[in-house]
Amino acid sequence: MTYSLAIHGGAGTILKSTMTPEREAAYHAGLTCALEAGRSVLAAGGSALDAVAASVMALEDEPLFNAGRGAVYNAAGVQEMDACIMDGRDRRTGAVAGIFGPKNPVLAARAVMERTSHVLMIAEGALAVARDAGLDFADRDYFFTAARWQALQDTLAMRAASAEDDDPARRHGTVGAVARDSAGNVAAATSTGGMTGKTPGRVGDCPVVGGGTFADNATCAVSGTGHGEVFIRWCAAHEISARMRHAGQSLVAAADWVVMRDLAENDGSGGLIAVDSAGTVTMPFNSEGMYRGMIELGGPSQTFIYR
Repeated sequence: MTYSLAIHGGAGTILKSTMTPEREAAYHAGLTCALEAGRSVLAAGGSALDAVAASVMALEDEPLFNAGRGAVYNAAGVQEMDACIMDGRDRRTGAVAGIFGPKNPVLAARAVMERTSHVLMIAEGALAVARDAGLDFADRDYFFTAARWQALQDTLAMRAASAEDDDPARRHGTVGAVARDSAGNVAAATSTGGMTGKTPGRVGDCPVVGGGTFADNATCAVSGTGHGEVFIRWCAAHEISARMRHAGQSLVAAADWVVMRDLAENDGSGGLIAVDSAGTVTMPFNSEGMYRGMIELGGPSQTFIYR
């Protein structure tokens, strides 16, 4: 058996008319870097769990994406980050919410999984676990990006003028990875800074098992990106697995139904990446674009933004 890997860097209003060739090239380069980080693990016979962690770390380190170093700001001008990692072998899961400090929140989530008896931890408790694990921390200067700060100012200005539009770009912004390794195991990981201008303390679907992240060897691994509240309400990631298990649907059919019907018909703009135990990859989305990439069954790296 060989391996498969898919990644995403968020979905939303990604207009070709406003995308410069230089910026598009930068996104493709960031996605390729993340794919190669995961591929290096899988090609050496490593686990799906290690591969998704490596790919998500690469995306967290790239300020273009809304996670880790590129996380957006909440309404109080603070970055609060969420992350989750899940092992399809036994559904072991670790998740963190509302944290700031660890350079790679996905590693904080993994520390919760491997060093505690819990699944989801928040705030100072989660940070204590990350410190005990020896993870690298950074200050506000490391995480600052002018584009994210300006996006917050624009959002707050619109709110002050009672003129905030419904651009889904402010509700989106997540990175994630799913993988199937050479032993047939699957895993998923997701990380995000959340929504621009979100209410302090808001937690989206990313760290919610079955909402934005899910993995089970019997069916598939899923990582989502989009309007988190809707992903949670429709249990989007788990619904794909449930359709495969109970209705006998293929991965592609189940994922398409969830994204194009359950989510799209309920203000759930966004998309997801998924891989099944056979190594089949699917990456459906109902928005104008989704930063994404894949290596299916050991084939070439491919990255995409538009349809």
